[in-house]
Amino acid sequence: MLSPQKILKNEQESITIIWKDGRTHTIPLQFLRDESPDASNKGETILWTHYEPAPKGPDKPGKYIITNIQVVGSYAIQITWGDGYNHGIYSWDLLEQWGEFWEMKNNLNSKKD
Repeated sequence: MLSPQKILKNEQESITIIWKDGRTHTIPLQFLRDESPDASNKGETILWTHYEPAPKGPDKPGKYIITNIQVVGSYAIQITWGDGYNHGIYSWDLLEQWGEFWEMKNNLNSKKD
């Protein structure tokens, strides 16, 4: 399983993941938070029935500010955000997929210029 060598926080805009195979991916913080992989954010499916998440209230201050990144086992990280939210577990596989998505998106945008 691929795992990061280092995870860097870039101001309060993005994180950069340097993978052990030498690749580097940068993912915006707003994307990380808005796409947080947890049931309270995305809903969940149990026995082929999908349950939508509860309606969200107004944003709290610090929603897109990382206060802590903690490694979970040998497979993921958990991010604590400035508003206290810390429910998503971001697996290495998920972060790699998102990193590839942002790399491709940025490459396409640069070709438009």
